[in-house]
Amino acid sequence: MSNPNPKPEELVQIGYQPPSKDWMDPSVEFRKGTFCYSALPKNLNYLGLPNAREWQPFDEDWKLPPDWKQIILDGMKERLEKYRSFRLFMDICVRCGACADKCHFYLGSGDPKNMPVLRAELMRSIYRRYFTPAGRLLGPLAATPLAGGRELTEDVVKEWFYYFYQCTECRRCSVFCPYGIDTAEITMIGRELLNLIGCNINWVLEPAANCFRTGNHLGIQPHGFKDSLDFAVDELEELTGIRVDASINRKGAEVLFIVPSADYFGTPHYYTFLGYLALLHEIGLDYTFSAFASEGGNFGLFNSHEMIKRLNAKVYAEARRLGVKWILGGECGHMWRVLHQYMDTMNGPADFLEAPVSPVTGTRFENARSTKMVHICEFTADLIHEGKLRLDPARNNRWTVTFHDSCNPARAMGLLEEPRYILRSVCQRFHEMPENTIREQTFCCGSGSGLGTDENFEMRMRGGLPRANAVRYVKEKYGVNLLACICAIDKATLPPLLEYWVPGVEVAGIHELVGNALVMRGEKPRSTDLRGEPLVELEAAHA
Repeated sequence: MSNPNPKPEELVQIGYQPPSKDWMDPSVEFRKGTFCYSALPKNLNYLGLPNAREWQPFDEDWKLPPDWKQIILDGMKERLEKYRSFRLFMDICVRCGACADKCHFYLGSGDPKNMPVLRAELMRSIYRRYFTPAGRLLGPLAATPLAGGRELTEDVVKEWFYYFYQCTECRRCSVFCPYGIDTAEITMIGRELLNLIGCNINWVLEPAANCFRTGNHLGIQPHGFKDSLDFAVDELEELTGIRVDASINRKGAEVLFIVPSADYFGTPHYYTFLGYLALLHEIGLDYTFSAFASEGGNFGLFNSHEMIKRLNAKVYAEARRLGVKWILGGECGHMWRVLHQYMDTMNGPADFLEAPVSPVTGTRFENARSTKMVHICEFTADLIHEGKLRLDPARNNRWTVTFHDSCNPARAMGLLEEPRYILRSVCQRFHEMPENTIREQTFCCGSGSGLGTDENFEMRMRGGLPRANAVRYVKEKYGVNLLACICAIDKATLPPLLEYWVPGVEVAGIHELVGNALVMRGEKPRSTDLRGEPLVELEAAHA
């Protein structure tokens, strides 16, 4: 067996030559380091999902239900009828190849089945065999290279599992598709169909189960959530001399503030959380947290549409229970894709809330009229634009910063300019990565959609290679030593990626840098940043 943690100089030797076997051959090798472990039965049982059992992808027998094939075909039929986009995506691809070299997993692995067009073809071949007039007429004769169909076999199921969990649903390929095919939606359907027969990964279902049990992915119970907030309040007071109030479950507050759980429990996320607390105190926002909706992220996006709906419901249920006017959301990725692309049809309309209006600037956030939820970067950019914050960018002089457009806020939400406006206001040295690697064309971290676990380390490093290459470019050209981002998964997975490919570059959330630069009324003389590191003079930073 090959080394599951190869060195960078080994991993960068990527072969792009076509493989010897035909693409219609579904056999795959579950080699250590390239796949995720299966979900634990307890998590399937807790969520009420089918076929809970002990198994692993490298097992020969996956212990599928006796009628697994009919279950998948029935599920596919149901979704073809329910989602017009799914049938459209199955029919209209002309295999032009415009997306072929746009996927970070293909660029990092050289595996043709990681080309978005061919990954989707793994499902289209089943669609052609069972759901097109030619497939129904010809039957098994449609399962030929000429007809483009394949029989649904256990090997195909294993192939689906292998490749649909080598897609982070980042949607970069969709930017380049002349027909607007959203291959991420095909991946989502593929995972849904696998879910029907109990083929899931634990790194998706355990956070989902935890979210149902305790309100957040990490399984932190309400008293633990309060302890985490109390600790952050104490630490911020030590750093600034200011005691802030972070209320929980307070009815009648104007705003419900929702953050990803990593912000109050992980690193470097925690420094972003300190920045939130400092900012919201300084402007006097009347807000509260919820111990029951102590998670903005939504791992349902990586499992099924039904799971999306179930997990997102708690945000709006808590907003109603607490009687707030509108919702403010923190730096998270998939939370925002769910909210802006699915919430209104799944859990909406949120007509019991008001269209968000900043109580500080009077700005009406018309873009949030439907969801009633404002992104913290929109909110902060507005505060800066209206001159409501006193900022000292010199407090971030230890950093030369670049910005990673997190896939979901960028491509799904169009949040492109606000983060940059904030960064240019709170930092003195900011440099963009190459144009074809940012904004709508941003490269994924390589570990999203539930793939940010250690057992698939090699594939994570391969998938993150294009992003790391762009970071290396600005590091070598401008001396960049900090990659800022606005996604909890990015903050968790980019540090090991950069340590592997680009040592010497750290990761931070934007509101950590806001918190550093923010001059608070009544603060004690600041000698450190939110990490407790000494503030650096500009000349010393250049030395």
